[in-house]
Amino acid sequence: MEHLVLTLIAQDQPGLVERLSNAIAGNGGNWLESRMSRMAGQFAGILRVDVAPEQSQALVAALEALDVHGIRVQVATSGSPEPVVGRQITLELVGNDRPGIVRDITRLLAEHRVNVERLNTEVVPAPMSSELLFQAQARLAVPVDLPLDTLQQRLEALADDLMVELKLQAED
Repeated sequence: MEHLVLTLIAQDQPGLVERLSNAIAGNGGNWLESRMSRMAGQFAGILRVDVAPEQSQALVAALEALDVHGIRVQVATSGSPEPVVGRQITLELVGNDRPGIVRDITRLLAEHRVNVERLNTEVVPAPMSSELLFQAQARLAVPVDLPLDTLQQRLEALADDLMVELKLQAED
């Protein structure tokens, strides 16, 4: 089987995922996993599909044909799954919204060779006030040779500078 990773974006509309799933199933593809979401009137997603090599070209053509419905799909061939390198850590962050929070946190993570495997963010109204709060949840892969105490201390120092609350938790 050939593994394809698809990314898509389209104006949100009923039937969008059905069109996508019909193109995949109708061309011998098997929908394995996906992350999709509506945001600001757009619908975007990433998904992984298995397809027999002899049907791959037809599937890609069917996905590209979805453009007539306003669904833009990019296709990449995936390699074999890489083993998770490092310890899995969950990071949760909340604080008053301001530009640069993601940049500053991810810069520190990159300096320590920490891989961001998943990142979900949103801005929400604070309870009982009109202030906006920035919230983030991330799954990180921390290198085995990086002491968690060191990462925790560096992140806490940055959190103080950013005036955000931050929590790290090892995943089981």
